[in-house]
Amino acid sequence: MAERTLVKPCTSVPPTMVRVPNVTRADALAAARNPLALIAERWTPAPRTVRRAALAALVMAVVIVVTGGAVRLTGSGLGCPTWPKCTDDSLTTTSAMGFHGVIEFGNRMLTYVLCAAVGWAIIAARSQKPWRRSLTRLGWAQFWIVMSNAILGGIVVLVGLNPYTVAAHFLLSTALIAVATLMWQRACEGDGAPRPLVGKAVQQLVWFLVTASVLLIAVGTVVTGAGPHAGDSSDVERMPLDWETVSKLHAVLAWIVVTLTFALWFVLKAVDAPKGPLHRTRDLFLILLAQGVIGYVQYFTDLPEALVALHMLGSCLVWIGVLRVLLSLRERPEAVADLPGPSTESALTRA
Repeated sequence: MAERTLVKPCTSVPPTMVRVPNVTRADALAAARNPLALIAERWTPAPRTVRRAALAALVMAVVIVVTGGAVRLTGSGLGCPTWPKCTDDSLTTTSAMGFHGVIEFGNRMLTYVLCAAVGWAIIAARSQKPWRRSLTRLGWAQFWIVMSNAILGGIVVLVGLNPYTVAAHFLLSTALIAVATLMWQRACEGDGAPRPLVGKAVQQLVWFLVTASVLLIAVGTVVTGAGPHAGDSSDVERMPLDWETVSKLHAVLAWIVVTLTFALWFVLKAVDAPKGPLHRTRDLFLILLAQGVIGYVQYFTDLPEALVALHMLGSCLVWIGVLRVLLSLRERPEAVADLPGPSTESALTRA
């Protein structure tokens, strides 16, 4: 009878001996060149984690818009009179700058929180298995928009809150919200070919709605540039336009968006459309009604700061609602991958 070889349990290994992985110089150089790939090799997030990361980036994109509005509404736009430092001699705000310096510097610091949220979304998308290149690109698109808007924000300060640069700053933030919304939606979908859920006539109606919403937001920046809230306690240049006339044009565009939304909801009901587009259109209609009430109240009460800030939040929610309606018109199922054959399975085993 053959003797059996006894294998000592792992607990018999002396506690001082620690098994260290063999990391070659090539591995270290590869990790330095592409740290995202290194993280992706060691971490596979759940689909829910990727969705949450994309949603966090979207939430922070909205927060940065609202806090930027708070900077303007409190007259703190030049609380830090230079950029990238807060003063010529200090990177941070000083006690001599008071409340306005704290508000402006706090908004600048929130940009780092936004970058962290976008970075988390990029890492989660890159680490997902299988890797979805399109989702990762949407994360990087957000990163570069944030960097561009940070530079533009510095230009806004350096040119003394010129209203045209302030408008461009807000529009770039709107573009960031659009990309973040798209990434959030794509994180909830597969990578299969998109399949339309409605006919071409309905799709064209929605594109009219999107176009009207873009015009509404653009004219809203003109209302801001011509209005009384200049962003600083001192006299700041305003757009040479009649504020009330521009406000009335803004209201007309708002009514066009509301009418198109109601018409879309009615058409979707008539053609017995799926619940997704119908429910998102209903949600958009309710947001528009609330936004309209806030808009008219602030107009007839001489633009109180709190209502203006709430209106800016509503503007972001309207834009997100419009994009969600657009994205609900199609579905993307999970892409069906080919099942591995015997040769493929053996190759995977060897790898």
